[in-house]
Amino acid sequence: MQIEQYLEKYQPVIYKTFVNAKESDKLSHAYLLSGSTGMPLKETAMYLAKSLICDEPHPLACNTCITCLRVDEGNYPDLIVFDGEDGRIKKEAVQKIVNSFDRTALEEKGIMIYVIHLVEKMTTQAVNALLKFLEEPGRNIFAFLTTENESKVLPTIISRSQVLRFREIERQEIINNAESAGVLDEDAELLSGFYNDSDAIKNVAESEDYKIAKQALDDQLNSLLISSDDAVFTCQKLIIPVIKTYDIARLYFKMLAEVFKDLLNLSVGGDITLKCYDNILHELLAHLEHIDKSLLIILSAINRLDINVNIPLLLDHVVYEITKEAK
Repeated sequence: MQIEQYLEKYQPVIYKTFVNAKESDKLSHAYLLSGSTGMPLKETAMYLAKSLICDEPHPLACNTCITCLRVDEGNYPDLIVFDGEDGRIKKEAVQKIVNSFDRTALEEKGIMIYVIHLVEKMTTQAVNALLKFLEEPGRNIFAFLTTENESKVLPTIISRSQVLRFREIERQEIINNAESAGVLDEDAELLSGFYNDSDAIKNVAESEDYKIAKQALDDQLNSLLISSDDAVFTCQKLIIPVIKTYDIARLYFKMLAEVFKDLLNLSVGGDITLKCYDNILHELLAHLEHIDKSLLIILSAINRLDINVNIPLLLDHVVYEITKEAK
């Protein structure tokens, strides 16, 4: 689905707010796009940025003109992008923006734009430098910031930006859309727990990282049905050797969390989302104790990945905690 169609269908408030501001020439100098993990925050930020410099907007970016294509190719000097998914955003990044925009625009449109994806990944020094720039942005300079965790964004950044909050799409609709796009049922169900966008689910489901994490998940769940010792052995011999990066570990733990959320629902007679895992969920429920405690341990492991913990030790710790009081 094209980003404009996505905004019109699923984020109409954001779409109308930005279109009205653009057409009435009342644009904010800074926008903060706030949503959950897996939403197309960066894609939307880039699209709205393109809409300010598009040669033939209708009313937003056409995505086909020379300027739009240059932006897509990273060949538009008056638009600078920094992505928190690539690592911590440091003060040098903000300084590059300040230095680049402390002059006349290179393009004849005279508009300069910067996009910072995941501002919560900025260092303290970078945030302080950004605040100074947000206070005195200069004429025809626009910022598009994104966050997947608004609570981690400084109030001073929020107060200096117009916040555009994304609306969550119903999970079943996300699953249906992903399946219609060719994603397997079980992949759509698993990934919909932390990707609120069917296009993102399709991309992730086709990635090698996901295939590794998914196989590790299936191996671990099957071993849990055998015994605690087999679960520990499987973790050490099959899972630890293949989960080598933080991205794979994050996928693995997030999917494991979805399994335990459904186990918790099942334990109190609630509905489950992972219908493709129905049989194994019922079997696991008969084998495992303290599912609520295990879920908290898994969620804590996801957070600990952000501080660069030792992945093998973390995997070992989680399976030990899950199995130490197994039935």
